[in-house]
Amino acid sequence: MFSPKRCISKTEFALLAVVAWTAFTASAAETIKVKSPDGRVVIQIQPGDHLTYSVQFNHAAVVNPSRMGIIIDGVDLGDHTAVNGKLERTKVNEHYLTIGVHTNAINHYAAAVIPLTGGAAAAPWQLEVRAYNDGVAYRYHVAESGPHHINGESTEWQLPIGTTIWHQSADNRSYEARYEIDIVGQMGASHRLMAPAALKFTGNTGYGLMTEANLIHYSDMALYARGPVGFKAVFHDDPKGWDQDGDVVSPWRVTLLAKDLNTLVNSDLIKNLCPPPSPDLANAAWIKPGRSIWHWLTGGGPKLEEQKTWIDGTKAMGYEYYLVDDGWRDWNGGGYNAWAALAELSKYARSQGVTLWAWVNAKYVYSPAEREAYFTKAKQIGLAGLKVDFPQPANAEWVQWYDDVLRDAAAHQLMIDFHGAVKPTGRERTWPNELTREAVAGREQGKNPSLHDTTLPFLRYVQGHADYTPTLLIPSRLDGSSFAHELAMAVVFTSPFLCMGDNPTNYLQSAAADVLKALPSVWDETRVLPGSEIGEVAGFARRQGDAWFIGVINDTTPRRLEVALNFLGRGQYKLVELADSGERNDAFVRSERLVTSKDTLTLPLRKDGGYVAWLRPAKN
Repeated sequence: MFSPKRCISKTEFALLAVVAWTAFTASAAETIKVKSPDGRVVIQIQPGDHLTYSVQFNHAAVVNPSRMGIIIDGVDLGDHTAVNGKLERTKVNEHYLTIGVHTNAINHYAAAVIPLTGGAAAAPWQLEVRAYNDGVAYRYHVAESGPHHINGESTEWQLPIGTTIWHQSADNRSYEARYEIDIVGQMGASHRLMAPAALKFTGNTGYGLMTEANLIHYSDMALYARGPVGFKAVFHDDPKGWDQDGDVVSPWRVTLLAKDLNTLVNSDLIKNLCPPPSPDLANAAWIKPGRSIWHWLTGGGPKLEEQKTWIDGTKAMGYEYYLVDDGWRDWNGGGYNAWAALAELSKYARSQGVTLWAWVNAKYVYSPAEREAYFTKAKQIGLAGLKVDFPQPANAEWVQWYDDVLRDAAAHQLMIDFHGAVKPTGRERTWPNELTREAVAGREQGKNPSLHDTTLPFLRYVQGHADYTPTLLIPSRLDGSSFAHELAMAVVFTSPFLCMGDNPTNYLQSAAADVLKALPSVWDETRVLPGSEIGEVAGFARRQGDAWFIGVINDTTPRRLEVALNFLGRGQYKLVELADSGERNDAFVRSERLVTSKDTLTLPLRKDGGYVAWLRPAKN
């Protein structure tokens, strides 16, 4: 299993190259270019009447000239811009340890800090730009003192007409809407959508993501369709803006770019744009990814008299954690008695090799004093972490609250799972005690459309981990899904706190019991399988140690998928397959045999179907 001491260890940071900045002076109207290390991604910045940028990827335009600017005290600093001094250029190439999709993250970019003046009074400010091999990012930095009002931004993306876009509507604030598909140039006027949004460019150019990273001291960004091809940054949780003291540093405005889906899924760009953790968190042995059983989907609110049975089932599965959800605060009349009951249950769980997480409403940990009291109690009774639910919409005040919770939880050595939450923006790199968050329409919403399930891995999970609470093996709850589709969710949807949705009895009695027991919560390596396409089929091969898991989720079109096993090592592997049944969706077709890297699997996928394989080196 994963060793927590390896999690984002500062001692293992390998700074391969840092090139000292070079300086030069650009004229007011000169185009400024920043190229990725491999030269395939180019962002061009054009000062003038209004500051604009454009992006090329493999010599194709993927963002046409688009406005930039931050509006402070009613003044758009993107207006009437001119370069105001020397540019600072740097190049960085580093590796660091991470958890989730793979073990080693790569942070390789070329950067420029551009001093500018803008607005009617020619106020000084800076634009920070980075070009990676898999995208571009920029942010605004305005040195201020005293109080001021941030009205919003003029930031936008002007996309090539015909680009396919997958997105959530902006009618929700908890990011729990299902995903839709549109074509740029055919969307309705004034359409609002949430970030991130996934893109497929025309002409085999590749894929992209419009989003933000390192959201802190700011309001959450959504997108507003402006004209047939434009998307403007809006802040619907702070429609009149927000007040702030001192310097203003915006989140990064990100265009992630990938030649294929494997590059998209394995991108570290969002995390790379966030600061590394402090040394004590980088080496924190108490931060431990793991699997959890959860009672809510099949048992509802927690009944005290049933909790030891759930813990016993967790132990039988070999899982590390059990999550006690909303309702425990009413045990034995509530108050002190409820805490005492939870403490006794925590003691019993530890005696069985299981550690508890518990649910808490965000209102009980809103203020610093409330958090200190609550986190102290939670730690005293032996909880490993808290599922914090129902935060308010992510205006600037509540965005800061997320960081405050993670900081205070870290001080008490508690891990966190946010529910009803804003999207992640890479801050889990800074605060590795955040193991997951919801911000997804998961299994708790019922059976999701196959378009949604086959879009998520290439959109929401590129943004960061998500608590989907997967895998129900209950025939009456399938609603057209197959057992193999349900099982594949636990392979395809990554979460370092992998909170499974069904009763362990159903898992233990299924043909997939051994696979479910072996399933890890974090991976050393991930490969997107050929034949995958956003919104159609999601096929993944993931490795931990010397074992591989294959997970495939299909849409509503029956199909056959060919999977070459050329990613395997030498020698023979024991293959356990759990495939769709041709006759019924509430059964597995299980088979076992020996295979090598020269073999190819043929997967018959039914409508709303799936497939899971477990491969281990065969012992002689």
